[in-house]
Amino acid sequence: MSASLIGDIIGVIFLLVIAIILLTLSLRVIAEWQKAVVLRLGRVLGVKGPGLIFLIPFVDKPIVIDLRIVNVDVPPQTIVTKDNVTVTIDAVVYYKVIDPLKAVTSVSNYQTAVLNISQTSLRDIIGQMELDEILSKREEINKKLQAILDEVTEGWGIKVTNVTVRDIRLSQELLSAMAEQAKAERLRRAKIILSEGERQAASILSEASTFYQNNSVALQLRFLEMLSDISQRGNMVIVVPAGQELYSTLSVLKTKPNT
Repeated sequence: MSASLIGDIIGVIFLLVIAIILLTLSLRVIAEWQKAVVLRLGRVLGVKGPGLIFLIPFVDKPIVIDLRIVNVDVPPQTIVTKDNVTVTIDAVVYYKVIDPLKAVTSVSNYQTAVLNISQTSLRDIIGQMELDEILSKREEINKKLQAILDEVTEGWGIKVTNVTVRDIRLSQELLSAMAEQAKAERLRRAKIILSEGERQAASILSEASTFYQNNSVALQLRFLEMLSDISQRGNMVIVVPAGQELYSTLSVLKTKPNT
């Protein structure tokens, strides 16, 4: 075999290797949940995928964007509320890319941008509320924060799907003070309920005394019924002085056999 023929074979093999490498570089597989924003020499060519896409090696540059919902943990933020109480609060933000082209061309790093705007918006919202509102209106905080994030990220091609305030932490001194306040509130309610019961009982006794005052026979019968109840509670001897009032009541009952 001549040297020229060997050189031609080596050249063909070299060209085949180069072709295979270029073909490998020109083909890219994009997953079902992804989109590829293709830049050709720095200019936006378009959005491609999912599936197998063709690129010109060293000319086209793909930027792959994940279209699935992404959750971002907002780090704990120490904030002073409107009533000068220090709280530590964190949240979780869920969002997804709905326009890959805007996500690439409108903001340099949309993940970091979403995190930063979430932190600042959370601090602004909590700083305008009092502690009681923060503890009782968590759902309102979620909706307000989501509305702010939606308004800001709309121009980035991003949709915030949900926002959840995860934890609200207070200082130990404040927790102790709140526990004492809750205890005092429970005692206050208990005293009010007890006083209300005594007032109602006094009102009923007042009505009963008026009735007995106008009906002496009913008073004597109630007295006899009370003696009967006491006598059933154990072996005891009860000595009750009985004057003419008792005997007059018995005489009245004898004259009324139907009573």
